[in-house]
Amino acid sequence: MPLSPTDLKAATDAINKAERLLIVPHANVDPDGLSSALACYSVFRELGKDCTVICPETPPENLDFLPSFEKLSTNLSSEQEFIITLDLANGVEVDKLRYTVEDHKVNIVVVPKKGRLTAKNVTLLESGLNYDLIVVLDSAELTLLGQMYTENIDLFSSIPVLNVDHHVSNTRYGQLQLIDPTAASATEVLYSWFTAEPKWKDCINPDVATLLLTGLITDTRSFQNPNTTPKSLEVAANLLDLGARQQEIIQHIYKTKPLSTLRIWGRALNRIQIDPESRIVWSWIGREDLGEMGAKSQETHGLLDELISTVPDADLHIMFTEVEEGGMKASLRSSVAIDANVAAGKLFGGGGHSRASGFRVKNYGNFQLQVIECIKQLKDELTRQRNIADAALLPPVTPVQKPVPQMKPAKKEEAKKPEKTKGVDIVQTLGSANGNQ
Repeated sequence: MPLSPTDLKAATDAINKAERLLIVPHANVDPDGLSSALACYSVFRELGKDCTVICPETPPENLDFLPSFEKLSTNLSSEQEFIITLDLANGVEVDKLRYTVEDHKVNIVVVPKKGRLTAKNVTLLESGLNYDLIVVLDSAELTLLGQMYTENIDLFSSIPVLNVDHHVSNTRYGQLQLIDPTAASATEVLYSWFTAEPKWKDCINPDVATLLLTGLITDTRSFQNPNTTPKSLEVAANLLDLGARQQEIIQHIYKTKPLSTLRIWGRALNRIQIDPESRIVWSWIGREDLGEMGAKSQETHGLLDELISTVPDADLHIMFTEVEEGGMKASLRSSVAIDANVAAGKLFGGGGHSRASGFRVKNYGNFQLQVIECIKQLKDELTRQRNIADAALLPPVTPVQKPVPQMKPAKKEEAKKPEKTKGVDIVQTLGSANGNQ
């Protein structure tokens, strides 16, 4: 359902009250996630906020054209501060202040000019990553942030989280939520939010408009995917009016491919497998392939949408990719006959949209055997979904009502009439008797 006024107001109030913001998209980031994070960074900075934007993994090089790309960090720095406070009450004044480091110890020397300092004048304060709010973008659940989340669980537990997303599989984490499953991209959700506040709408300059349009174009595959709605097209038109550089986006996303990307795509296309009976098409790229081609796992992004999903006579197209940090990711695209979100979620704990979803498998022995096992499970799931669909199309069976036999009224017994005695021919009888003698 679209964003509610209550949720919009709560999210806006949280940003207005916060001073330091941490902005994070999901790991294995795609253009929509990264554009969303950078758009938030740009708008919130314009509003006077201190912002840190983290990309949990090395961002794809083909997205370095995005405005504010250079502001990305890949790690959360431990900006710890240990503060020593001296109470100068009762007229105490400081004359000199110096420090020395000896034997792995820091000695802070304070010489009073007036008055006397004692241990009672000293207080200590330890401050860590003192963010006021964490904004998580385009992530159906926190575990999709990868090591950014698993290595900083205490941070996410102690600081309020604003969950901004458009996936129907979102787990509704966080104290604040802006989730619109009808939106085609996370940037479309941001557009609805930013334009709801006049002051914020003024922050949508050509750079921010380009970021928002990037997410919309890529998540709809240039408005070809079924998630494209009339609102999506209207938002795109408005962003163009605001100065979004459409041709710049198309050039970098669709018309520029590094040689390593073309090589790894060629390897994947050479491996395409088809199961005509289950109507599944798939391919895979392992870590050995990535090393041989000098490519990164992010470079398989786009291969499924642009090429593999064009194979006809299939209800499910899948791309399996081993990732550098371990495990594998799988991206799914389905026809209207299959719900990819249900398949990914039920079998592997993944999710996304009904026609486009994904999942991850962390632990396995052999990558190719794991791919085969995943295909086997997906075949069974497709059979299950088709059986349910077929059952729903059958007309309801109306039990045949047998006619209730009608009881015939009992006949009234009639008084028995005396039987008529048959007449006897005496002459014939006597004649017969005489003849028999």
